[in-house]
Amino acid sequence: MLRIFFTSEDIGRVRIAAAPDPMWETVFSVFRLQRPGPAPIYGRWREHAVRASRRADLDLLVPLIRGRYYPDFLTPAEGRSGLSDGLEALLRTPKARLKQDMIELSRLGEPTPSWMRELAEGDVPMLERLAGAMHSHYRAVVEPFWAEAQAHVEADRSRRARALLDDGYEGLLAGFKPMMRWNSPVLEVETPFDQTLSLDGRGLWLVPSYFSWGQPDVLRDPSLPPVLVYPVPRDPELVADRKMTASAVAALIGPTRSSVLESIGDGSTTSELARRVGVSAASVSQHTAVLRAARLIHTSRVGKAVLHTITPLGAALLGDHKGRLRDG
Repeated sequence: MLRIFFTSEDIGRVRIAAAPDPMWETVFSVFRLQRPGPAPIYGRWREHAVRASRRADLDLLVPLIRGRYYPDFLTPAEGRSGLSDGLEALLRTPKARLKQDMIELSRLGEPTPSWMRELAEGDVPMLERLAGAMHSHYRAVVEPFWAEAQAHVEADRSRRARALLDDGYEGLLAGFKPMMRWNSPVLEVETPFDQTLSLDGRGLWLVPSYFSWGQPDVLRDPSLPPVLVYPVPRDPELVADRKMTASAVAALIGPTRSSVLESIGDGSTTSELARRVGVSAASVSQHTAVLRAARLIHTSRVGKAVLHTITPLGAALLGDHKGRLRDG
Protein backbone atom coordinates (compact mmCIF):
# COMPACT_ATOMS: atom_id res chain seq x y z
CA MET A 1 0.00 0.00 0.00
CA LEU A 2 1.24 3.48 -0.92
CA ARG A 3 0.01 6.30 1.29
CA ILE A 4 0.42 9.86 0.02
CA PHE A 5 -0.05 12.57 2.64
CA PHE A 6 -1.33 15.97 1.49
CA THR A 7 -1.16 19.33 3.18
CA SER A 8 -3.79 21.98 2.39
CA GLU A 9 -1.20 23.57 0.10
CA ASP A 10 -0.71 20.31 -1.81
CA ILE A 11 -4.39 20.01 -2.67
CA GLY A 12 -4.18 23.11 -4.86
CA ARG A 13 -0.97 21.90 -6.49
CA VAL A 14 -2.34 18.73 -8.03
CA ARG A 15 -1.81 18.72 -11.80
CA ILE A 16 -2.76 16.24 -14.53
CA ALA A 17 -0.40 15.90 -17.49
CA ALA A 18 -1.83 16.78 -20.90
CA ALA A 19 0.05 13.95 -22.62
CA PRO A 20 1.64 10.62 -21.78
CA ASP A 21 5.26 10.76 -20.61
CA PRO A 22 7.42 9.08 -23.31
CA MET A 23 9.98 7.82 -20.79
CA TRP A 24 7.36 6.16 -18.59
CA GLU A 25 5.56 4.78 -21.66
CA THR A 26 8.80 3.24 -22.94
CA VAL A 27 9.41 1.59 -19.58
CA PHE A 28 5.85 0.26 -19.40
CA SER A 29 6.05 -1.04 -22.98
CA VAL A 30 9.03 -3.20 -22.00
CA PHE A 31 7.04 -4.49 -19.06
CA ARG A 32 4.02 -5.19 -21.32
CA LEU A 33 6.14 -7.37 -23.58
CA GLN A 34 6.83 -9.59 -20.56
CA ARG A 35 3.38 -9.33 -18.96
CA PRO A 36 1.02 -8.61 -21.84
CA GLY A 37 -2.12 -7.52 -20.02
CA PRO A 38 -5.63 -8.06 -21.45
CA ALA A 39 -5.50 -9.26 -25.06
CA PRO A 40 -8.43 -7.07 -26.23
CA ILE A 41 -6.50 -3.99 -25.10
CA TYR A 42 -2.89 -4.86 -25.87
CA GLY A 43 -3.10 -7.77 -28.29
CA ARG A 44 -2.77 -5.78 -31.50
CA TRP A 45 -0.01 -3.62 -30.04
CA ARG A 46 1.89 -6.66 -28.79
CA GLU A 47 1.76 -8.31 -32.20
CA HIS A 48 3.41 -5.21 -33.60
CA ALA A 49 5.90 -4.88 -30.73
CA VAL A 50 7.11 -8.48 -30.96
CA ARG A 51 7.94 -7.91 -34.63
CA ALA A 52 9.32 -4.39 -34.31
CA SER A 53 11.40 -4.50 -31.11
CA ARG A 54 15.15 -5.02 -31.43
CA ARG A 55 16.89 -7.76 -29.50
CA ALA A 56 19.84 -5.46 -28.77
CA ASP A 57 17.49 -2.94 -27.11
CA LEU A 58 15.70 -5.55 -25.03
CA ASP A 59 18.99 -7.09 -23.88
CA LEU A 60 19.65 -3.80 -22.09
CA LEU A 61 16.14 -2.85 -21.04
CA VAL A 62 14.62 -6.11 -19.81
CA PRO A 63 17.17 -6.70 -17.00
CA LEU A 64 16.28 -3.22 -15.70
CA ILE A 65 12.52 -3.54 -16.16
CA ARG A 66 11.37 -7.00 -15.18
CA GLY A 67 10.01 -6.96 -11.64
CA ARG A 68 8.15 -4.88 -9.12
CA TYR A 69 10.89 -2.23 -9.21
CA TYR A 70 12.49 -0.33 -12.07
CA PRO A 71 15.15 2.32 -11.46
CA ASP A 72 13.90 5.87 -10.92
CA PHE A 73 16.57 7.32 -13.21
CA LEU A 74 14.82 5.75 -16.24
CA THR A 75 11.87 8.13 -15.80
CA PRO A 76 13.27 11.61 -15.00
CA ALA A 77 10.87 14.51 -14.47
CA GLU A 78 12.18 16.13 -17.67
CA GLY A 79 10.41 13.44 -19.68
CA ARG A 80 7.15 15.35 -19.30
CA SER A 81 8.60 17.91 -21.76
CA GLY A 82 9.28 15.28 -24.41
CA LEU A 83 11.49 12.35 -25.33
CA SER A 84 14.57 14.42 -26.15
CA ASP A 85 14.54 16.20 -22.79
CA GLY A 86 13.96 12.91 -20.97
CA LEU A 87 16.90 11.21 -22.68
CA GLU A 88 19.18 14.18 -22.02
CA ALA A 89 18.26 14.04 -18.34
CA LEU A 90 18.97 10.30 -18.29
CA LEU A 91 22.44 10.95 -19.71
CA ARG A 92 23.07 13.51 -16.95
CA THR A 93 22.09 11.12 -14.14
CA PRO A 94 24.46 11.66 -11.20
CA LYS A 95 26.66 8.72 -10.24
CA ALA A 96 25.13 8.65 -6.76
CA ARG A 97 21.65 8.20 -8.25
CA LEU A 98 22.83 5.41 -10.55
CA LYS A 99 24.49 3.58 -7.69
CA GLN A 100 21.50 3.97 -5.37
CA ASP A 101 18.99 2.76 -7.96
CA MET A 102 21.11 -0.19 -9.05
CA ILE A 103 21.59 -1.30 -5.44
CA GLU A 104 17.81 -1.20 -5.01
CA LEU A 105 17.40 -3.25 -8.19
CA SER A 106 19.91 -5.85 -6.99
CA ARG A 107 17.76 -6.50 -3.93
CA LEU A 108 15.24 -8.27 -6.17
CA GLY A 109 17.70 -11.15 -6.35
CA GLU A 110 17.53 -11.50 -10.14
CA PRO A 111 20.62 -12.47 -12.16
CA THR A 112 22.54 -9.33 -13.14
CA PRO A 113 24.55 -8.95 -16.38
CA SER A 114 28.11 -7.68 -15.99
CA TRP A 115 27.30 -4.39 -17.73
CA MET A 116 24.98 -3.45 -14.85
CA ARG A 117 28.04 -3.04 -12.64
CA GLU A 118 29.45 -0.56 -15.16
CA LEU A 119 26.17 1.33 -15.11
CA ALA A 120 26.17 1.47 -11.32
CA GLU A 121 29.65 2.99 -11.45
CA GLY A 122 28.49 5.75 -13.80
CA ASP A 123 30.24 4.50 -16.93
CA VAL A 124 29.38 7.11 -19.59
CA PRO A 125 29.53 4.82 -22.67
CA MET A 126 27.24 2.36 -20.87
CA LEU A 127 24.80 5.15 -20.05
CA GLU A 128 24.87 6.26 -23.68
CA ARG A 129 24.09 2.71 -24.81
CA LEU A 130 21.13 2.63 -22.46
CA ALA A 131 19.81 5.98 -23.68
CA GLY A 132 20.17 4.73 -27.24
CA ALA A 133 18.18 1.60 -26.40
CA MET A 134 15.41 3.69 -24.80
CA HIS A 135 15.27 5.92 -27.89
CA SER A 136 15.29 3.01 -30.33
CA HIS A 137 12.65 1.05 -28.42
CA TYR A 138 10.39 4.10 -28.18
CA ARG A 139 10.60 4.67 -31.93
CA ALA A 140 9.89 1.02 -32.71
CA VAL A 141 7.01 0.14 -30.39
CA VAL A 142 5.66 3.26 -28.66
CA GLU A 143 5.64 6.00 -31.28
CA PRO A 144 3.49 4.09 -33.81
CA PHE A 145 0.71 4.04 -31.19
CA TRP A 146 1.22 7.56 -29.86
CA ALA A 147 -1.89 9.03 -31.52
CA GLU A 148 -4.09 6.40 -29.90
CA ALA A 149 -2.38 6.90 -26.54
CA GLN A 150 -2.88 10.65 -26.77
CA ALA A 151 -6.56 10.22 -27.64
CA HIS A 152 -7.12 8.06 -24.55
CA VAL A 153 -5.26 10.52 -22.34
CA GLU A 154 -7.25 13.46 -23.67
CA ALA A 155 -10.51 11.62 -22.99
CA ASP A 156 -9.43 10.75 -19.46
CA ARG A 157 -8.26 14.30 -18.80
CA SER A 158 -11.64 15.65 -19.90
CA ARG A 159 -13.39 13.38 -17.40
CA ARG A 160 -11.05 14.50 -14.62
CA ALA A 161 -11.53 18.16 -15.54
CA ARG A 162 -15.29 17.82 -15.21
CA ALA A 163 -14.89 16.26 -11.76
CA LEU A 164 -12.61 19.15 -10.79
CA LEU A 165 -15.09 21.77 -12.02
CA ASP A 166 -18.05 20.08 -10.33
CA ASP A 167 -16.50 19.08 -7.00
CA GLY A 168 -13.10 20.74 -6.70
CA TYR A 169 -9.82 18.98 -5.97
CA GLU A 170 -11.43 16.79 -3.33
CA GLY A 171 -13.85 15.50 -5.99
CA LEU A 172 -11.02 15.05 -8.46
CA LEU A 173 -9.05 12.83 -6.08
CA ALA A 174 -12.15 10.93 -4.96
CA GLY A 175 -12.91 10.18 -8.62
CA PHE A 176 -9.94 7.85 -8.96
CA LYS A 177 -11.73 4.99 -7.20
CA PRO A 178 -11.25 2.05 -7.25
CA MET A 179 -7.57 2.30 -8.23
CA MET A 180 -7.01 4.90 -5.49
CA ARG A 181 -8.92 5.85 -2.34
CA TRP A 182 -9.10 9.43 -1.11
CA ASN A 183 -9.58 9.79 2.63
CA SER A 184 -8.50 13.37 3.31
CA PRO A 185 -5.66 14.12 3.79
CA VAL A 186 -4.37 10.74 2.56
CA LEU A 187 -4.50 9.20 -0.91
CA GLU A 188 -4.16 5.40 -0.65
CA VAL A 189 -2.91 3.51 -3.69
CA GLU A 190 -2.82 -0.26 -4.03
CA THR A 191 0.77 -1.23 -4.77
CA PRO A 192 2.83 -4.42 -4.28
CA PHE A 193 5.07 -2.55 -1.83
CA ASP A 194 4.57 -0.45 1.30
CA GLN A 195 5.57 3.19 1.09
CA THR A 196 4.67 6.50 2.69
CA LEU A 197 5.09 9.72 0.72
CA SER A 198 4.68 13.15 2.34
CA LEU A 199 4.20 15.85 -0.27
CA ASP A 200 5.14 18.68 2.10
CA GLY A 201 3.82 21.42 -0.17
CA ARG A 202 5.39 20.08 -3.38
CA GLY A 203 2.05 19.09 -4.91
CA LEU A 204 1.48 15.99 -7.03
CA TRP A 205 1.96 15.45 -10.76
CA LEU A 206 -0.60 12.93 -12.07
CA VAL A 207 0.39 11.30 -15.36
CA PRO A 208 -2.16 9.25 -17.37
CA SER A 209 -0.56 6.25 -19.06
CA TYR A 210 -1.57 4.15 -22.05
CA PHE A 211 0.80 1.22 -21.49
CA SER A 212 0.32 0.97 -17.73
CA TRP A 213 -2.25 -1.55 -16.56
CA GLY A 214 -3.71 -2.42 -13.20
CA GLN A 215 -1.99 -0.41 -10.49
CA PRO A 216 -0.62 3.15 -10.50
CA ASP A 217 3.13 3.61 -10.22
CA VAL A 218 5.36 6.03 -8.36
CA LEU A 219 9.02 6.91 -7.98
CA ARG A 220 10.53 5.04 -5.04
CA ASP A 221 12.78 7.84 -3.83
CA PRO A 222 10.53 10.22 -1.82
CA SER A 223 13.02 13.07 -2.29
CA LEU A 224 12.32 13.21 -6.04
CA PRO A 225 9.54 15.43 -7.47
CA PRO A 226 6.29 13.61 -6.57
CA VAL A 227 4.67 11.89 -9.53
CA LEU A 228 1.93 9.28 -9.74
CA VAL A 229 1.47 7.49 -13.06
CA TYR A 230 -1.91 5.81 -13.48
CA PRO A 231 -3.45 3.68 -16.25
CA VAL A 232 -6.21 5.36 -18.24
CA PRO A 233 -9.38 3.34 -17.59
CA ARG A 234 -10.38 1.06 -20.46
CA ASP A 235 -12.99 -1.66 -20.58
CA PRO A 236 -11.63 -4.70 -22.49
CA GLU A 237 -15.11 -5.59 -23.72
CA LEU A 238 -15.62 -2.14 -25.19
CA VAL A 239 -12.09 -1.73 -26.51
CA ALA A 240 -12.30 -5.01 -28.41
CA ASP A 241 -14.60 -3.37 -30.95
CA ARG A 242 -13.25 0.18 -30.76
CA LYS A 243 -11.76 0.37 -34.24
CA MET A 244 -14.31 1.77 -36.64
CA THR A 245 -14.61 0.16 -40.06
CA ALA A 246 -14.39 2.32 -43.17
CA SER A 247 -18.14 1.99 -43.68
CA ALA A 248 -18.82 3.10 -40.10
CA VAL A 249 -16.64 6.19 -40.53
CA ALA A 250 -18.38 6.98 -43.82
CA ALA A 251 -21.77 6.63 -42.14
CA LEU A 252 -20.65 9.04 -39.43
CA ILE A 253 -19.06 11.84 -41.47
CA GLY A 254 -20.12 11.02 -45.03
CA PRO A 255 -18.35 9.02 -47.76
CA THR A 256 -16.55 11.94 -49.38
CA ARG A 257 -15.25 13.39 -46.13
CA SER A 258 -14.25 9.90 -45.06
CA SER A 259 -12.25 9.53 -48.30
CA VAL A 260 -10.64 12.93 -47.78
CA LEU A 261 -9.66 12.04 -44.22
CA GLU A 262 -8.25 8.66 -45.23
CA SER A 263 -6.32 10.18 -48.18
CA ILE A 264 -4.43 12.76 -46.14
CA GLY A 265 -1.83 10.24 -44.98
CA ASP A 266 1.28 11.97 -43.65
CA GLY A 267 0.10 15.28 -45.13
CA SER A 268 -1.50 16.35 -48.39
CA THR A 269 -2.27 19.59 -50.20
CA THR A 270 -5.74 20.50 -51.41
CA SER A 271 -4.87 19.74 -55.03
CA GLU A 272 -3.38 16.35 -54.08
CA LEU A 273 -6.54 15.43 -52.20
CA ALA A 274 -8.69 16.53 -55.13
CA ARG A 275 -6.80 14.13 -57.43
CA ARG A 276 -6.92 11.24 -54.96
CA VAL A 277 -10.59 11.57 -54.07
CA GLY A 278 -11.73 12.53 -57.57
CA VAL A 279 -13.52 15.77 -56.74
CA SER A 280 -12.80 19.42 -57.41
CA ALA A 281 -10.39 21.47 -55.31
CA ALA A 282 -13.31 23.69 -54.26
CA SER A 283 -15.18 20.62 -52.99
CA VAL A 284 -12.10 19.47 -51.05
CA SER A 285 -11.83 22.92 -49.45
CA GLN A 286 -15.43 22.67 -48.25
CA HIS A 287 -14.92 19.20 -46.79
CA THR A 288 -11.59 20.06 -45.13
CA ALA A 289 -13.24 23.09 -43.52
CA VAL A 290 -15.76 20.78 -41.84
CA LEU A 291 -13.07 18.28 -40.81
CA ARG A 292 -10.94 21.11 -39.44
CA ALA A 293 -13.86 22.50 -37.43
CA ALA A 294 -14.35 19.01 -35.96
CA ARG A 295 -10.63 18.96 -34.99
CA LEU A 296 -9.99 15.92 -37.17
CA ILE A 297 -7.39 17.70 -39.31
CA HIS A 298 -5.01 20.64 -39.04
CA THR A 299 -4.41 23.03 -41.94
CA SER A 300 -1.38 25.25 -42.50
CA ARG A 301 0.07 27.21 -45.39
CA VAL A 302 3.40 26.10 -46.87
CA GLY A 303 4.46 28.61 -49.49
CA LYS A 304 1.59 28.91 -51.96
CA ALA A 305 0.12 25.53 -51.01
CA VAL A 306 -2.30 24.63 -48.22
CA LEU A 307 -1.17 21.52 -46.33
CA HIS A 308 -3.61 19.31 -44.41
CA THR A 309 -2.43 16.91 -41.70
CA ILE A 310 -4.45 14.55 -39.56
CA THR A 311 -4.80 15.20 -35.81
CA PRO A 312 -4.59 12.53 -33.09
CA LEU A 313 -8.39 12.65 -32.89
CA GLY A 314 -8.70 12.05 -36.62
CA ALA A 315 -6.14 9.25 -36.48
CA ALA A 316 -8.01 7.61 -33.60
CA LEU A 317 -11.26 7.82 -35.59
CA LEU A 318 -9.67 5.92 -38.45
CA GLY A 319 -7.90 3.49 -36.14
CA ASP A 320 -4.61 4.81 -37.55
CA HIS A 321 -1.56 4.68 -35.29
CA LYS A 322 1.00 6.83 -37.08
CA GLY A 323 0.97 9.60 -34.50
CA ARG A 324 4.15 11.48 -33.79
CA LEU A 325 5.48 12.74 -30.50
CA ARG A 326 5.42 16.51 -30.69
CA ASP A 327 9.16 17.06 -30.42
CA GLY A 328 10.46 13.63 -31.53
